[in-house]
Amino acid sequence: MTILYINACVRENSRTEILAQHLIKKLQKPVQQINLGQIALLPFNLELLQKRNALIKAGALDDPMFSYAHQFANASEIVIAAPMWDLSFPALLKTFIEHINVGGIVFKYSGEGKIVPLCKAKTLYYVTTMGGHHQTDFGFGYIKALCHTLYGIKDVRLIKAEGLNIIGNDVPAILEEAKAQINTMF
Repeated sequence: MTILYINACVRENSRTEILAQHLIKKLQKPVQQINLGQIALLPFNLELLQKRNALIKAGALDDPMFSYAHQFANASEIVIAAPMWDLSFPALLKTFIEHINVGGIVFKYSGEGKIVPLCKAKTLYYVTTMGGHHQTDFGFGYIKALCHTLYGIKDVRLIKAEGLNIIGNDVPAILEEAKAQINTMF
């Protein structure tokens, strides 16, 4: 059983990554990390989209272009670490999602046109931090919708620490509170 850790934290000493590492330690399983800041994924343009579609049509789902989709589909648990940026998450994560959403690998369509999820993961943990307090986190909502609709992952858990950039807030105490939330999951 392997955890797939998708790291969308680009800053050194990222508070989001600190929480994700605490979670991974608690999960006590082997980890495969994809550090999105260290790979060169391009957003889909017409040329890249045509290439992907041609490979799918040819049934060439073993092409290296789909390696991340296979990793995602085969993971037993998934941890995504993504700080809140502009009420969502870094663009690197959206680009990654475009690359893994491959019909025939993470989902397929039934003969009736219904989505049939193909992912093996039972749980996805979404770890995020926020400078302020936000009632709406479009990033988590988007990931949760993908999990429920395309991936078949029903157990989607949010771990967050917020108010980290508010002057006067005790940042170490806020992070410890989030770690305590993680500890109660196990």
